[in-house]
Amino acid sequence: MGGLLGKKPDTSAAQESIRLQREQLADQKKEAETEKRKYGEQQAAAMAARRRGGKRGLLAKSRFSPELGVDDEDLKSTLGA
Repeated sequence: MGGLLGKKPDTSAAQESIRLQREQLADQKKEAETEKRKYGEQQAAAMAARRRGGKRGLLAKSRFSPELGVDDEDLKSTLGA
């Protein structure tokens, strides 16, 4: 019985679980940083377009391609009607 009390428990499964959790957390942090960077780039591009003026500044923010045009919903939300 003395051998049972002196033996260390097997913690390899718990250690593996902790390692996997750390990897997942690192991946999530990397993804969040990427999203934050992309958002910052979009905001910087929008500010630069506003400063420079031109056609791009007149486009509705609710669409991404100027070829689509502005529909009635965009006009109503812009005019407040």
